[in-house]
Amino acid sequence: MTGLAVTALGAQTPPTKPNIVFILADDLGYGDLGCYGQKRIQTPNIDRIAADGMRFTQVYAGDTVCAPSRCALMTGKHVGHCRIRGNRNDVFLEPSDVTVATVLKRAGYRTGIFGKWGLGGAGTPGVPNLQGFDEWFGYLDQRHAHTFYPDHLWENQREFYIPKNFSMKGQYSHDLLTPRAINFIEASKRTPFFLYLAYTIPHANDELGAATGNGMEVPDFGPYKDETWPEPEKGFAAMITRMDKDIGKLMASLKSLGLDDNTLVIFSSDNGAHKEGGHDPEFFHSHGDLRGIKRDLYEGGIRVPTMARWPGKIKPGQVSDQVWAFWDFLPTAAALAGAPPPQGVDGISMLNALLGKNQLSHEYLYWEFHERGFSQAVRMGNWKGVRVAARSNPIELYDLSHDLGEKNNVASQHPEIVARIADIMRTARTDSSEFPITERKA
Repeated sequence: MTGLAVTALGAQTPPTKPNIVFILADDLGYGDLGCYGQKRIQTPNIDRIAADGMRFTQVYAGDTVCAPSRCALMTGKHVGHCRIRGNRNDVFLEPSDVTVATVLKRAGYRTGIFGKWGLGGAGTPGVPNLQGFDEWFGYLDQRHAHTFYPDHLWENQREFYIPKNFSMKGQYSHDLLTPRAINFIEASKRTPFFLYLAYTIPHANDELGAATGNGMEVPDFGPYKDETWPEPEKGFAAMITRMDKDIGKLMASLKSLGLDDNTLVIFSSDNGAHKEGGHDPEFFHSHGDLRGIKRDLYEGGIRVPTMARWPGKIKPGQVSDQVWAFWDFLPTAAALAGAPPPQGVDGISMLNALLGKNQLSHEYLYWEFHERGFSQAVRMGNWKGVRVAARSNPIELYDLSHDLGEKNNVASQHPEIVARIADIMRTARTDSSEFPITERKA
């Protein structure tokens, strides 16, 4: 389990069991939202969540690509301990894994997921209905989720066919998700519920991008149709604004049903900005002032825009620099439900941070990445250590308090810090037979 720094704590008991909504975007960069400095893409509803609650500046995804990041979110274990450490279809959650949905279901919550899963395909024990979710609709496989006009999705454990897409592009899959989520909320309004809304936007359709140069698949360019931008950038912006409008509908539904005050809404992204489908992350400055993008363990690949809204509990207009990561969500949700987290998780409850109280902090955060060799990263206080591609390569060291863009490697000036980070990189993980360490020179 990740080491913890000792800090004085206030009580962590919420007054009643709140509803919990976790909205996850796919490949949305740190700088892609108005509330994080974006000037050209319209995101008024997401920005309003931040304005009504707390915007976090130092939240980290589970990893720098989809499946392991989502595994960390669901299981409360960082990627050095969780089962799925890369984007593979042949590794999936097992019956022994305990997800946040399982914890909340045991605590009396109704649980639903709509969108992209990526933690187990059909016929495996990793499907959502066998991992604590009462209701499920969407893509089981992350590669299937790359197309926005599929001929089928999954509804619980059966295929849901989309006849409009059999011979042409008739039904944009993203548009099916929010109505399902709203129906789930309406059906669950008399009991505590956990809604995991895992949108596929703004991920690219990689195959379409390779064939046409524009993989940012969207029915229309919306408010950006008359811009002189390249078509992939019009599509990228239109996807994000389309998602933002749907989030506005969801928030309006919570209010109309009288559930607003007792619902915690968290919004985040599964990893950093992408460079796929013809999209250039420099065009909208999608990574903000951070170095790197998706598939990097520099800040731009793992630091993600995150905000939380809970009227009456989270004061509006707050900005928090509390450092936390996806594996903290499970113990936070457990604390909200008054339930114990499973043994062996790496996360800690961030409920105090949400409520503006003194918060226990991690001694360090750990990541590893198994594509392009074996890379590791550690954040320890304001220090960030990165080792790229092989254990034999040197550790780079950055002081994030003075060098957010990770431009100045100060490893030679702080050998004692490098030695401590090297020790963490060695001891914070367990070996995985499914994800063996591979080496290559950077």
